[in-house]
Amino acid sequence: MHKTTKNLAILGSTGSIGTQTLEVLENLKNKDLFNIVSMSCGNNTELFTEQIKKFHPKKVCTGTPEGAKEIKSIFPEIEVFYGEEGLIELADDKNLDMMLTGTSGYVGLKPTLKAIENGVDIALANKETLVMAGDIVTAAAKANEVRILPVDSEHSAILQSSNGNYHLLNKIIITASGGPFLHKTSDEIRNCTAADALKHPRWHMGKKITIDSATLMNKGLEVIEAHHLFNLPYEKIEVVIHPESIVHSAVEFKDGSTVAQIGTPSMHIPIQYALTCPNREIGIKSNSFNFIGQKLTFEKPDFEKFPCLKLAYEAGKTGGTMPVVLNAANEVAVHKFLKGEIGLGDIFKAVEKEISKHTVIQNPALDEIFEVDREVRNRVFA
Repeated sequence: MHKTTKNLAILGSTGSIGTQTLEVLENLKNKDLFNIVSMSCGNNTELFTEQIKKFHPKKVCTGTPEGAKEIKSIFPEIEVFYGEEGLIELADDKNLDMMLTGTSGYVGLKPTLKAIENGVDIALANKETLVMAGDIVTAAAKANEVRILPVDSEHSAILQSSNGNYHLLNKIIITASGGPFLHKTSDEIRNCTAADALKHPRWHMGKKITIDSATLMNKGLEVIEAHHLFNLPYEKIEVVIHPESIVHSAVEFKDGSTVAQIGTPSMHIPIQYALTCPNREIGIKSNSFNFIGQKLTFEKPDFEKFPCLKLAYEAGKTGGTMPVVLNAANEVAVHKFLKGEIGLGDIFKAVEKEISKHTVIQNPALDEIFEVDREVRNRVFA
């Protein structure tokens, strides 16, 4: 008998992607399409408590043992875990059909791999999973006949525009809004505050990814992610600045035809598509795009003003453990910037310094990837 209800795990349910995923699920016409069996949060136990009351998962995970103790005292009937091992415990569930990885940072990698090993489809919103270990993750997905369905609006647009026919593509065009500093001078960017950098003109996202958008590192990470998702060389992955954020990305086929996915900025649509594709008639509908009176502009990215994008391309082309270094150094630097300890321009300097001193390991094992990650995190700004 065909199974109509899918068991779903949501990692990072209290974050931007996680909360919007729950909104998507609440708006599905078929409420029996998904059964949320497990959820995780970082430190926001107050919101997590409300989510547990509403969605009744059997297993949950918090970021800290203190958080786990708090949740267990409120919900003694459910299994409660914490930390990275707790995330892996949620992923190691043979009854899962799909897992949405909405956590931020490297902690999403191990549980995603564990779910893939169990044959669980992945709705992926965690860039670091493919940036750090793209070859390992995609090989595991192929071996276990698992689908990796992108949640990022850009990669979702490529999936939708290509209809999965990646072998027919000549190139892909990833659009970028340009962030809050697109028309600022280099001096203005260097002297900005975290509050300035968090004012994204188009998208509402978590703090870390918003800062990455301000430096265009986010777009660089998306380029590396696209390389692994769509099996294209970096020379065939183009970034184009598109301030209106209407064209979410496009593909050029080998015959010269270009197909783009457009719409008003909304993460609900790519989240819903990842969960339910190719079905489009079952839930949230974004505002219709009105072509009349619209002006869409496109321009080349300024690699001098936004050097993190160039750095990401170079790290991706080098391959091996170089993207691990890029990601780890950037993650530490972004958190220091958010705390006001360094300037925005110092993020690039820190990442470039770590990349320049790194001896690349090609075809690294997972243990080597995490060892390099630990070394960089301990060394940067030390």
